[in-house]
Amino acid sequence: MSKIFAGRYAATIEGPFVVFLIGMRVNQLRRVDKWVPVARAMPPMVRELYANRESGFLHAAFFVNWRGVSTLQYWRSFEQLHAYAHARDARHLPAWAAFNRSVGGNGSVGVWHETYQVGAGRYECVYVNMPLWGLAAAGEQVQATGRMSDAKSRMGGSGPVPQ
Repeated sequence: MSKIFAGRYAATIEGPFVVFLIGMRVNQLRRVDKWVPVARAMPPMVRELYANRESGFLHAAFFVNWRGVSTLQYWRSFEQLHAYAHARDARHLPAWAAFNRSVGGNGSVGVWHETYQVGAGRYECVYVNMPLWGLAAAGEQVQATGRMSDAKSRMGGSGPVPQ
């Protein structure tokens, strides 16, 4: 079991970073032959990324919902995420090709992703009585005291948020 950090914590990370959300949705529950291989494809990719920290990958967490599985990932830059997605010697391209061969447009399984570039200091988070989680696992966990004690201060103080 993960160590629980009692109390309030926040996270810091140097410079800009990327939040990448990716997942699958089971559209036809009976098509186990289609969705199980898709569900099994992501864990080996994440293991590969943890083994290759120079890739720019920082951290990942998995989530299960009613019809699917999602992964939250943190990356140092979009360019590094894009490079991994297109690397011929990495697990992603073969997994994507297998998905297209097996599922393609038949509708049995859906896949999705969203990518967000986050500017330096343009984020805020808090963790209360949690194990090391989210951005704190990707960056550095710090006590939520002083400037880190409230959401507005963590977000960068009283200045306007860019539109």
